[in-house]
Amino acid sequence: MQAQEIIDKYISFFEKRGHKRIVNSPIVPYNDPTTLFTSSGMQPLVPYLLGEKHPEGTRLVNVQNSFRAQDIDEIGDNRHTTFFRMLGNWSLGDYYKKEQIPWFFEFLTRELNIDPKKLYVTVFKGNEEIDADSESRKIWEEEFKKVGVDYSGRIFEYGVEKNWWSRSGVPSNMPIGEPGGSDTEVFYELDIEHDKKFGDECHVNCDCGRFVEIGNSVFMQYKKTENGFEELLQKNVDFGGGLERLIMATEDQSDAFSTSLLKPLIETIENTTAKVYVSNKKEMRVIADHLIAGSFIISNGVKPSNKEQGYVLRRLLRRAFDNFYLLNGDTIIPIVEKVVDQYGKTDPELIEKFEEIKNTIIVEEQSYKRVLSEARKFISKRYKKTGDDLMGVTEISAEDAFILYTTHGLSPTQIKSLGFIFNEQDFARKMEEHSANSRTASAGKFKGGLADHEEQTIKGHTATHLLQQALRDVLGDSIHQTGSNITTERLRFDFKYDKKLTDEEIKKVEEIVNQKIKDNLPVHYQMMTVADAKKIGAIGLFDDKYQENVKVYFIGDYSKEFCGGPHVDFTGRIKKFRIIKEESLGKENRRIYAVAE
Repeated sequence: MQAQEIIDKYISFFEKRGHKRIVNSPIVPYNDPTTLFTSSGMQPLVPYLLGEKHPEGTRLVNVQNSFRAQDIDEIGDNRHTTFFRMLGNWSLGDYYKKEQIPWFFEFLTRELNIDPKKLYVTVFKGNEEIDADSESRKIWEEEFKKVGVDYSGRIFEYGVEKNWWSRSGVPSNMPIGEPGGSDTEVFYELDIEHDKKFGDECHVNCDCGRFVEIGNSVFMQYKKTENGFEELLQKNVDFGGGLERLIMATEDQSDAFSTSLLKPLIETIENTTAKVYVSNKKEMRVIADHLIAGSFIISNGVKPSNKEQGYVLRRLLRRAFDNFYLLNGDTIIPIVEKVVDQYGKTDPELIEKFEEIKNTIIVEEQSYKRVLSEARKFISKRYKKTGDDLMGVTEISAEDAFILYTTHGLSPTQIKSLGFIFNEQDFARKMEEHSANSRTASAGKFKGGLADHEEQTIKGHTATHLLQQALRDVLGDSIHQTGSNITTERLRFDFKYDKKLTDEEIKKVEEIVNQKIKDNLPVHYQMMTVADAKKIGAIGLFDDKYQENVKVYFIGDYSKEFCGGPHVDFTGRIKKFRIIKEESLGKENRRIYAVAE
């Protein structure tokens, strides 16, 4: 079933049930500094889920373009995509479980003609704070009985890791004020065998890919407070269903990239590279997905760069290039043209901005080729090879592969795409040693919290050191870190403090950090004993267990802190620092979100 047909059926189905269609929000949010991309249909609706009145009423429906950067490393299997269209319907204090579950089941089985015997569902089994969702289970039992399907073995119960939804994940990760609730998910059984490398027994949440989630109804009933969970003033329904996966179900396709939506892209990649999909599935899936996502992000005015949305776009495009080069592809533009042709049917803005999309990708590829050329020069000098000697396959040491990774920012896949081979086990050991050397054997929450060692993440890591010292300058030396998480998109810093920061205090902290960046202070480390580190006033959690000798990072004369690294060599490489959010994590604990550009 074609994408536009499913969209039309979905919108019509819910409009007949009193829903008003709302606009598709931009994939790059205009006024939400806490996130880089719109990752679900509910994201722009949070104020209304918390009780604010929506101008279109209490029953809403739409199709939302969405992007999830956290899924980049998942691409390559039969069902994951970073860009997707989310079909969504909402009840803002109106209907609830007894309407939502039968409606969605009807839409699947009658409107889309999906065989109910291929459907399986999950519900929340409860925990010490919140009861099991027995109501949803009973409704599902009745729905299966109505169509003559035995529900035994079809309804599964899971805990908060699988059947609880909030923007922050499980309840323990939710900040104060965050809404959330239990959910019920619907899975479609694909015609593939279970892969026992994922476990002896298959189940609906198995990672083998035999079952694919096609819809999730969240019953948003609670808000987290300092005293636990309280019921919202209104009970809400937040439904999301991935269009790409619904197409898989309607066409009974076990591979999202073999559906009527994505197969034309795969065929174009085959024609462009003279390779066949069946032998190169992962590479072709990455190329298709990343060029789709990249095209939509570019159409929203983003250019490749080393910060925020631009950094994610650069990462997507360069991963697409890498995999294209592995297939000996020549020009990637015919694939971009096919992306616009396929998705322009539902998103005409891609057609309007085709030239901008194409030119942006061409310029980025040229820039990337210069980076790869520098890497080749490094190997040429290292191995005294020039010209034709570097053509074909060149075996390099794992040490040199590691240098290409840490200095030039090339992933193992990118290194191999240059024609360099190396002992991957030795490379993995070096990565492990690098990670081990970067730890000061601290326990609990005092960990670097780095998601990766990308350049932008490393800048954020150094910025957290400046941030902690600036907080101590403004609020007093009793301030200390309780946790952190640093990604390419933002840094998160948790610290012990019992008051909300004032606007003046936040501004002062920002000014101090930016001044230290402007001063371009040198960053270096020294190995010393824990006792000596304490004597010089290095910041650390001294009640944690450290090994005898530790690494202390110095930022000029300003900051001294126990840390495993990595860091930039001068603070001036950060350019600019800004705090985007400050909030409570409960009694005497605060959290800051910030961006190091």
